[in-house]
Amino acid sequence: MAMACMKLGSKSEVFHLDQDEKTWTCSSGLPSDVTIEVGDISFHLHKFPLLSRSKTLENLIGDSSDDEKKMNFGDEKRSCVVKLHDLPGGPKIFLLVAKFCYGVKLELNSNNVVHLRCASEYLQMTEEYGDENLISQTENFLNEVFDNWNDTLKALESCEEVVEYAEDLQIVSRCIDSLALKACSSDKDLLGWPVSSMRENPFATVIWNGIQTSSSPNQDWWYEDVSGLKLPLYRRFILAIESTSLDQERIAGSLMFYAKKHLPLLGRQSMIPNVNLSSFDSYLDQKTLLEEIVDLLPSQKGVVPTKLLLRLLKTAMILHCSPLCLENLERRVGLQMDQASIEDILIPNMGYSSETLYEIDCVQRMLDHFMVADRDRDQDGSEITDSGCLEDNDDDLIRNSHSLTPVTMVANLIDNYLAEVASDVNLKLEKFQSLAATVPDFARSIDDGMYRAIDIYLKAHPWLTDSDRELLCRLMDCQKLSLEASTHAAQNERLPLRFIVQVLFFEQLRLRTSVAGCLYVSDNYNSQTHLSSSMVLPESENVHLLTTGGSDRRVVAVDDMRGRVSELEKECLSMKKEIDKIVKSKGINWNSLCKMFGVSLRLKSKSRDRGGKNVSPASRIKENNQNEENGELNRVE
Repeated sequence: MAMACMKLGSKSEVFHLDQDEKTWTCSSGLPSDVTIEVGDISFHLHKFPLLSRSKTLENLIGDSSDDEKKMNFGDEKRSCVVKLHDLPGGPKIFLLVAKFCYGVKLELNSNNVVHLRCASEYLQMTEEYGDENLISQTENFLNEVFDNWNDTLKALESCEEVVEYAEDLQIVSRCIDSLALKACSSDKDLLGWPVSSMRENPFATVIWNGIQTSSSPNQDWWYEDVSGLKLPLYRRFILAIESTSLDQERIAGSLMFYAKKHLPLLGRQSMIPNVNLSSFDSYLDQKTLLEEIVDLLPSQKGVVPTKLLLRLLKTAMILHCSPLCLENLERRVGLQMDQASIEDILIPNMGYSSETLYEIDCVQRMLDHFMVADRDRDQDGSEITDSGCLEDNDDDLIRNSHSLTPVTMVANLIDNYLAEVASDVNLKLEKFQSLAATVPDFARSIDDGMYRAIDIYLKAHPWLTDSDRELLCRLMDCQKLSLEASTHAAQNERLPLRFIVQVLFFEQLRLRTSVAGCLYVSDNYNSQTHLSSSMVLPESENVHLLTTGGSDRRVVAVDDMRGRVSELEKECLSMKKEIDKIVKSKGINWNSLCKMFGVSLRLKSKSRDRGGKNVSPASRIKENNQNEENGELNRVE
């Protein structure tokens, strides 16, 4: 769609610029009797056309003529001089005003209508000084401009040059209200289709006015258009659409588009701590812009991806934004920290006097925000599950999957983060402990990640005392280590002896329980004459379904179980040898070692019951399991 325009006047061109390009003259055939000075440009004109259209010019020319009459110049006749240095729009706009006064052809469009409206108000070109004067003409055309998105946007951009006058005439607010209404609507009558941005994002097409256009604009079709506005006007536009029912995700999308366009540092892939800020001419402007963007971001959780929030945070650190801006970003990231990745939270330390390589304190604050929000969510007493039913949360350890998943994801994230920063020799033990301990125990189903981070920290800090190593190892539960991690820990010389023995004891207990389960199933399997089509086989605390379709399958199943039992016995023997080595190297006996860790082991099981009768292996297993549950085999504290 072509730009809206309005033709005024009917006379041919009579204004000419002299060779010095500083003087405009009117070739009407009559000598000039008034000189209008606007800036460094002079206009040699005639009084009558100007007096008949402008009250301001009438007053100025009249005052100038009276002053000249008081001066004695004899018979010499001189033209009066009027100065309009503060005219909105300057010489370029006054030329159009002069053409209007002389009835010369001129064109109103969205680029000059705001300046002409302000200039006509300044010159008081009301209907009192002629019908269809410039004030009424420009007002009528502005109403036409507001019907079209592109024209309204151009008019608003032109307001930046005469913002004070445009504000007084409420042109700025009318432009912004018009744009906000169109941004929230997909009605082509409001938009004045087609818009420039829509042609770059085609959708399903319809025929409108003989032109193939989009049937419904994309939600972000206006992002690029408004990104050309200066920050003050853009801020007012965002505030205007926030007052409507527009989706906050679309508002946040526009803000991020604007930030990416005007913040060069935001697009940097690598955030170098010692970046030379003086290389950016608009450093202060970028700082102000970023603080404004953060302040305008919608408060709703999740409307801005965590990755983009962390990029904003890194940029804010480089630009040394205000503490309020940094705290705002940290809180926003903390509320949705479960969506972050390890690459995102590895924030280089921007401080000149900092010791650590990464911003540990920043991650700690974000994690604190997440845990506070998580506790507040749990203290509600009940949550609505996916099925739509209310579920009580009286027990903190019994949570539905909806509330547990974010905590578990954050626990894995922090474990990986600790493993990355643990190699920093300047990382204090207290900071490492604080960050690791902030995550609750129930969030970690397995402690392999925590063990990996601790092992890296011990390797990078060989000067730690035995007590410090003990404190560090208390951050993990050796019962929640996998078989691979337990095997590694049992041979890890960096770990305290107490922890190594605990790992070996619990691994032996795990193997013993697994062997007992296999023996129990094998004993029951051989004692049964008829088997059902399937049976439950407990193995290593997991449940497997064994389908028995014939005698051949049953024989294979028994052979597999016997092989598994044999392997477990070998592993158990190997673990016992490891414990023996440790005991001999430290010069202590088994009894004192058991007392040291509060463990009481029954090395042999009774083979007969109280009446002296033989007891089947299955009965012995049941008795052993019951005794262990009753406390005959205590866990290591």
